[in-house]
Amino acid sequence: MEDGLTEHSLKRGDRKALAIWMGVAMACATGMLLSACKSGPDSTIGSLAQAKPGEWARHGFGLSEQRFSPLEQINTETVKGLSLAWYADLDTNRGQESTPLMVDGILYTTSAWSKVEAFEAISGKLLWSFDPKVPGEAGVKGCCDVVNRGVAIEGGRVFLGSFDGRLIALDAKTGKQLWSVQTVDPLQPYTITGAPRLVKGKVLIGNGGAEYNVRGYVSAYDMETGKLAWRFYTVPGKAGVKDGAASDTILEKLAGPTWKGKPDYVGGGGTVWDSMAYDPELDLLYIGVGNAAPWNQAIRSPGGGDNLFVASIVALRPDTGEYVWHYQETPGDQWDYTATQHMILADLMIDGKPRKVLMQAPKNGFFYVIDRTNGALISADGYVQQSWTTGVDPATGRPKVVPDAYYAKTGKPWISTPGFLGGHNWHPMAFSPQTGLVYIPANEIATPYINDENFKFRQQSANLGIDLAKATMPADRNIVNAVKAGLKGRIVAWDPVKRSAAWTVELGGPWNGGLLATAGGLLFQGTAAGDFVAYNARNGAKLWSFPAQSGIVAPPITWSQGGKQYVSVVVGWGGVYPLLLGELAKKSNDRPNRSRVLTFVIGGTAKLPEQDMNRMAMQEPPAPFGTPAQIEQGRIAYAQSCGGCHGDGVRSGGVLPELRASAVAGDSAAWRSVVIDGVLAANGMVGFSKDLTIADAEAVRAYVVARANEDWQKR
Repeated sequence: MEDGLTEHSLKRGDRKALAIWMGVAMACATGMLLSACKSGPDSTIGSLAQAKPGEWARHGFGLSEQRFSPLEQINTETVKGLSLAWYADLDTNRGQESTPLMVDGILYTTSAWSKVEAFEAISGKLLWSFDPKVPGEAGVKGCCDVVNRGVAIEGGRVFLGSFDGRLIALDAKTGKQLWSVQTVDPLQPYTITGAPRLVKGKVLIGNGGAEYNVRGYVSAYDMETGKLAWRFYTVPGKAGVKDGAASDTILEKLAGPTWKGKPDYVGGGGTVWDSMAYDPELDLLYIGVGNAAPWNQAIRSPGGGDNLFVASIVALRPDTGEYVWHYQETPGDQWDYTATQHMILADLMIDGKPRKVLMQAPKNGFFYVIDRTNGALISADGYVQQSWTTGVDPATGRPKVVPDAYYAKTGKPWISTPGFLGGHNWHPMAFSPQTGLVYIPANEIATPYINDENFKFRQQSANLGIDLAKATMPADRNIVNAVKAGLKGRIVAWDPVKRSAAWTVELGGPWNGGLLATAGGLLFQGTAAGDFVAYNARNGAKLWSFPAQSGIVAPPITWSQGGKQYVSVVVGWGGVYPLLLGELAKKSNDRPNRSRVLTFVIGGTAKLPEQDMNRMAMQEPPAPFGTPAQIEQGRIAYAQSCGGCHGDGVRSGGVLPELRASAVAGDSAAWRSVVIDGVLAANGMVGFSKDLTIADAEAVRAYVVARANEDWQKR
């Protein structure tokens, strides 16, 4: 035997060795988990016939997306000897969200701007890299950084979704491009940040862009040729117009009537930008569907309605895209409560009966256990604090929304917990069959929703239907600090049978990394503050940590080669939280960014170089200028077109350049060349002439300079 299940482990006794390989000793003993007790972890719901022992060949390890590894060489006793085996610097310091894969001794990762790297797994030697050369101008189409969450691998091919909407097949040994197809209309603000999934000879890929008024869908392509097999749209298109897609009938009969007065120019959202899972026994593909667009329902569906299939889990037949069932978690979603968060499949014993379940902790703050055979709700319980609802009606499966949460109806501001960043965002959960617990990287980030009474569609900016200018954090440092103090991040170890948290670990702030559970009794996570940590999966006790020198949001994996077990993680701070919330996000991470791939092994000898923690000191800003009216005009324009990347209230979160320290802000002509003419478009800073006038741009400059002077005086 090799790859962690060694002769040494077999000598401990067949019964224990078998339990280790199954990873389910406790689950079998308690009768809580069924499928793994039958035939091993992920066996009936995602076995990988083509995967070799010790590999991590799928995004979530198996098709059931449990992110549980049967390897146990690194365990609660030996983890203290874990140390760095090798590291590799990446060439971009934007957000890093990739799940690595390890197949045939090669570790495959992706980095920002959809680049792919292939390393010799044991040594870290770079074997090849692939740059799809995403145009810098495409960056403006993304709400949440130019990130990528990983590749898929099968049959000697690597499949990549690029930020600008291409699906690309590469040769796994050489990185040579084999084929490429454009999966979206390049003239519309679609993006791809999620990892492809592979099912029955097809590559499945969704897209993002709901904030910019696109219409969501998921597509299946032939793995060999790249030919489109089928497409399923998640929301209706123009009235009376069919797409010639797998979704035509169900949209007409079921989803269409749930939209009341949808204008033809409204895309509707519902993008499938991240999570999928597949059950081969039931032959069902599960997709998570995103938020409605615009958020404000009065704009997209003036007569109300549930607006299917936004904020829903939808089950499809992978051969044809045929609709089977759906469960809508947030009917008529008005808060960006996507259902695209990580889904996990498992077989559990609930109320004395075996149930095939799908588990999800979406943005809206409820932990859902759903019968994956038919979409029936089994349970829904709050895993974080909530203000928008008083619970879920078990008879209807619908949340009981408090009246004041309907901000468009009341016309009054509403501060909601969770906010639009969610109680749980894209960062993957993990499920341990040994403990029966689901581990959630949870957040508490309350955010305001204010009806935009003067809404008009913009071509280069988000179209939310909420007043971003009124929601801007004031300059008052005391208020900023008070709000910052309320931001929370934690690990929630959730018991899906008992319907409660078994334990929690409080972290310094929100936006921490995805999770990995192992048969060694461990739970691994990187933190936003820059530590890579191993916990005891049974009680949350911290057993080991490593200073990674940069914030970590990506999830780790574990694999084995040559009889040794390794752990790998991609390091790098970014994403929508630091881009949008800026200064507030520094509660979680306030260090210079350094993107790397780190790999650990027991007895590793590699060392990271010393980190330069000195930030460039803020220079004295230009003299303030402009009338109060002009500065106010600039504040509004900044909130609408600039704040999503450069930070609320001109407060940088450390990912993009600090505008308050920008030399360009002191020169009207230079500012115009950047903001209107787009001289830095190749770097991702396009000109905003479609949304901003020259007068708007100058007003934004006046506002930025005013904010710089305010903070300079308080430094």
